[in-house]
Amino acid sequence: MIPEDLRYTAEHEWVAGDGSGSVRVGITHFAQDALGDIVYVQLPEEGAEVAAGDSLGEIESTKSVSEIYAPVSGTVAARNEALADAPEVINSDPYGAGWLVEITPSDPAAVDGLLTAGAYRELTES
Repeated sequence: MIPEDLRYTAEHEWVAGDGSGSVRVGITHFAQDALGDIVYVQLPEEGAEVAAGDSLGEIESTKSVSEIYAPVSGTVAARNEALADAPEVINSDPYGAGWLVEITPSDPAAVDGLLTAGAYRELTES
């Protein structure tokens, strides 16, 4: 459950896009599985500036509350409004309808510095 065409962070976020425009961000299957049933998501407003590695929101599950970290610095271009009413979509479709935000990177090359699918697989298997 680690799509080859995405980039990843050590904090279990995924990034879709090549950095030429906005990139879509979500949490990985590994992360949603560890969290359990997701019941609430707090996301930043559109237009918010985020810095790579800083918290950009929270995910609350029946087990715990976890921070969501920005994989790249930039501006929040969109947020998944559907999650307000159906946060459990993250559990059922973390790489599709369960996406969290879209960020326009301030440095498009930053996406290339994230983990490849192979590197993320090694991280989660160790």
